[in-house]
This record gives sequence, structure tokens and C-alpha cells, in this order.
Amino acid sequence: MSLLITLLFLLTAVTGTGVALSRTPRRQVMAMAANGLVLALLFMALQAPDVAFSELTVGTVALPLLFLVVLASMRMDRRAKRPDAE
Repeated sequence: MSLLITLLFLLTAVTGTGVALSRTPRRQVMAMAANGLVLALLFMALQAPDVAFSELTVGTVALPLLFLVVLASMRMDRRAKRPDAE
């Protein structure tokens, strides 16, 4: 069990670094979702299923979905403000 937890901690560090080093917003959102999934797995391995379920719901699904909606909204606004879009 300790090997699994060690691997999950390393994977958490890798995905967290991926979030910090991503340049484009879409990649950051996808990396953030991956980080949330790894954190949910880590919490399950640490026998905290309620925290794992919350992290899975919020960190892996809800928050990245919100960010993607905002990015799409910004893209639509940018198209609407162009003078040649008419």
C-alpha cells in the first residue's frame, strides 16, 4: 500500500507541475482536471472516500467545465467585437 501512495504522490507532483508549466488555457484546464483525478485517487488510497468523491466532483468535473465555458464565452465575445465579422 505504501508503494501505491508513493506513486500517487509522485503522480500528483507531476500533474501539478503540468498545470503550472502549461502555456495555453485549454491545456491548463485539462491538466487541472487530470490533477483533480489523481488527487481523488490519492484520497481513496488514503481511505478518505468522502474527500475523494468531493475532489472528483469539484476538481475533476465542475471546475474544469466552468473554465471551459468561460473560455468559450471569451472566444465568442472576441468574434462578436471584430469589425470584419459582419
